[in-house]
Order: sequence, then C-alpha cells, then structure tokens
Amino acid sequence: MNENELSKIIIGCAIDVHKQLGPGLLESAYQECLAYELKEHGLYVRKEVGMPIIYKEVKLDHGYRIDLLVENKVVIETKCVEYITDVHEAQLLTYLKLGDYRLGLILNFHVNTLTKGIRRMVNNL
Repeated sequence: MNENELSKIIIGCAIDVHKQLGPGLLESAYQECLAYELKEHGLYVRKEVGMPIIYKEVKLDHGYRIDLLVENKVVIETKCVEYITDVHEAQLLTYLKLGDYRLGLILNFHVNTLTKGIRRMVNNL
C-alpha cells in the first residue's frame, strides 16, 4: 500500500476516533485510540518511535519521538492544541527528513470537526 492509500485509511480512522470521543481529551488518549483503530484495520503501527539526530558523525539519542508510525511509511503527530502552528509543521517536517519518510500528518483533535485539524505534509526527499 502506498502513502496516499494509507493516508486515506488513517484519516478515516482518526475521524472515527474523533466522532466517538469528541474534543477535549489529552493527546495520549487520542493517540492510543487511533493506534487501536489502525491495528483493527490490519495496519502495522508503532508508537513513540525514537528519532535520533545525526550531527556530522555523531548520533544523538536526544529523546525526540514520533507519535505514531504507520507501516513504516507515514508519520503521524497527534495534537490537542488551539491551532496548528509553524512550529508543529517544522517538527513534522524534521521527522520526515531525519527518518527519510515521504508523508506525514498532523492530526489536531482539539477541534469541533476533525477535517479542520488535519495538516498533510510531504517530504520531497
């Protein structure tokens, strides 16, 4: 399955989670429920994936973590914030570049309608 096909499933699952729970919970609750839904759809999901920084010849395990990584292809950052900011986008783009991933999604569950809280980003490698 390619990244675009995966993103359709991911967004559908995220919408289902948001419909069930609504806004107002902690990010970790949405992250767990979304991981459950994605696994129910037969997808391979890893949570809190460590993202080391390579600086010159030094590997720094600095503690950055990808919220969810689906099929080792799509990075998901779950948020519960008033607005998605440039900093959130920069964080996701950095994860895409460091991990050599092509597609990432910011899913902000702190909205009335989840479609207003989705940001899709592509790493043109």
